[in-house]
Amino acid sequence: MSQAKNVLGGPLVTCSTDPLTGFFRDGCCNTDDNDVGQHTVCALMTREFLEFSVIRGNDLVTPRPEWNFPGLKPGDFWCLCVLRWLEAFKAGCAPQVRLEATHEDALKYVRLEDLKAHAASAEAGSSDAMGKFNTLPTPNPEWN
Repeated sequence: MSQAKNVLGGPLVTCSTDPLTGFFRDGCCNTDDNDVGQHTVCALMTREFLEFSVIRGNDLVTPRPEWNFPGLKPGDFWCLCVLRWLEAFKAGCAPQVRLEATHEDALKYVRLEDLKAHAASAEAGSSDAMGKFNTLPTPNPEWN
């Protein structure tokens, strides 16, 4: 098996190990034919995106230990399904992405220019950079 590549053509780097992300829970946005959702976009979670995701029926906030899912908060990096990122992009609330950690297969669905326009800065995700996001979005049962 060859080494996975990112959208810039280099080696795929780790997206996050805390929380541990990826379809294979290896910290990387690796994918294969079993990954129906194509968890290929390394995205920086924001309150706006997490609320959008809950509204769209994908609660990324609530921990689900049975799936080894800790629940996400603003400032976390997570391997998103590429079509969820595209949906958020079209709605004007796409989260920033870590290009070096976004799998090249994402380019089957989204344009590199759009990903680059949402590139996360080097300090993105640090507690200092995300300090203003101290509260979690609360899923509203009426949204479903």
